[in-house]
This record gives sequence, structure tokens and C-alpha cells, in this order.
Amino acid sequence: MRNLVEKCASGVPVRKHTRYGLFDDIDRLFDDVFTGFGVVPLRGQAPTVAAFSPRVNISENEKEIKVSAEIPGVDEKDIKVSLDENVLTIEGEKKDEHEEKGDNWYRIERSSGSFRRVIPLPSDVDGTKTKAKFKKGVLTVRLPKVHEEKRKTSIEVAAE
Repeated sequence: MRNLVEKCASGVPVRKHTRYGLFDDIDRLFDDVFTGFGVVPLRGQAPTVAAFSPRVNISENEKEIKVSAEIPGVDEKDIKVSLDENVLTIEGEKKDEHEEKGDNWYRIERSSGSFRRVIPLPSDVDGTKTKAKFKKGVLTVRLPKVHEEKRKTSIEVAAE
């Protein structure tokens, strides 16, 4: 270990640059590039289900906000959608099982993990009319907007 560390003029230990340092730098570069895409850094580990984070698309028009989340391999019974104020939460659990058999061997791998996406919405929505559908691994949530004219009301002042 001492061969990898030398002291600079101020006496502070400094790591010598080795050829392995270059490989570490490249690994860090790829880890940084894939951060935020639901991929676990590769550093000697296989991706796990626990690192799963669904990709989400959000679109808006005058009438509604539409949120689509890609959640492949998950049953609709394992998905929970909730709305609190103007914050949409999509959460659930993903389970995976892989089984292989051979003449003299048998392998089964199981993994599971939970995911949660919290999405602040850009407009006020009507939670009582919100609908969610799950089809072919894609969850679509339609949130009707509350229009300002429906929220504001004029109140007449009567004289006594």
C-alpha cells in the first residue's frame, strides 16, 4: 500500500496514478452517465430488482394532466397510486423468479424490491375524477384539472 501513496511537498499523502486508476476513472464515468436511468452501477455487481425505478412521462393540456409510467413485470395488484394535494405517488413491489433445470443441476433465482415515484403536479387537479389504468406494463393516470372559474365563486353581500 505504501508504494501507491507518496507525500507531496506539504507532507500530505497523495495517491500515485497507476494504470488501474484509469480503469477506475472510466468505471466512474459510466456510473455517472447511467445515474437516474434505473440502472445499478456495474462495479462487479449484477443489476438487482431493488434498484428498479419506473420511467415516467408527464403531459398536460387544458383539460388534464396525463402521467404514464413504464412498470414491466409487475402485476396491477402490486401497484398503489395515491394523490395528496397536488402530489402523485406511484409505488409498488416488483418480484422476479427465474428457474433453470439441467440433467444434473437445478437453479432458481428470486429477487424482489419496492419502488416509489413521487411526482409534484404543475396544476391543481380533481382527485375524485382521477382514473388509473394498467395495460401491458404501462400505468396511465389521467388527472382532470380544476379550472380557476370552478374554484372561485362570487358571494353576494346582502344588506341587513
